[in-house]
Amino acid sequence: MPWYWHVWLFYAWLRAVALLPLRYRIALGKRLGRVLCPLFRGKCRTVRANFEVCFPELTARQRENLCRRHYESVGIGLTELATSWFGVPERLRETVRIDGREHLEDALEKGKGVLLFCGHFTPMELIHAVMRPLCPKATAMYRPMRNELLDRIILRGRGRHIDELISKYSVKTLLRRLAENSAVFYLADQSSRDKYSAPVPFFGLPAMTNTAVSRILRISGATLLPVYFRRLEDGSGYVATVDPPLPDLPSDDPVADTTRLMQALEDNIRTCPEQYAWMHRRFKDLPDGYPDIYA
Repeated sequence: MPWYWHVWLFYAWLRAVALLPLRYRIALGKRLGRVLCPLFRGKCRTVRANFEVCFPELTARQRENLCRRHYESVGIGLTELATSWFGVPERLRETVRIDGREHLEDALEKGKGVLLFCGHFTPMELIHAVMRPLCPKATAMYRPMRNELLDRIILRGRGRHIDELISKYSVKTLLRRLAENSAVFYLADQSSRDKYSAPVPFFGLPAMTNTAVSRILRISGATLLPVYFRRLEDGSGYVATVDPPLPDLPSDDPVADTTRLMQALEDNIRTCPEQYAWMHRRFKDLPDGYPDIYA
């Protein structure tokens, strides 16, 4: 059908890119990002608006340079899809250094499951393949796509490294998997309109954020571990960092718990700001009375 042709072309491109050595994939991704990203003007306006409010200390020229580096990172992220879905996992793992794996081992020994709290970084599609050998059972939250073919490709690609992909709306299934001592990849750093959402500071500005993670931890008794994954600047590989559990989490205040998680995420974003998903309108859906930076 015509509305699937472009998906088939994208699929064939990914299969071809997966055959390239790492340095060529990085170079191809940079050029692809510089060419394609500026064509999406709405996304470019979102990126610039986010940079203006999140990095006011930068000059206009510095923010433009950050935009260019971000576009390159987005392009590289597309080639990393190919690596994750169609590449050889063992070759990928040879390029990754994992720091803090002992925190994951200690959490799994408790037998109540682990919530791996991740952020939306451009190379994050690789995290499943990298962390899979450390997890006896791995589960990830997933939002179904409207395009049926693309949805099936994503499910098959991620399914190479994940035992089960569950809908982001299926909290009961999430709790059952934690009870089975599964490691669950959980991303809750984008704008949310769920009933458990609240304005939480992010780079000094209120951003609607899902606060359900605090309740999930309280009900399940699972351990939350912040996990960050970044691409090395020289393109030679990656670093995965598993941080220790945040003390006194969860508390009786879900908003305060989420604020601490967002602050930890913000600190990590500042180490490689070009690799975060700035094309997302992070500060949308705020209640009346809050400024609209995208207006």
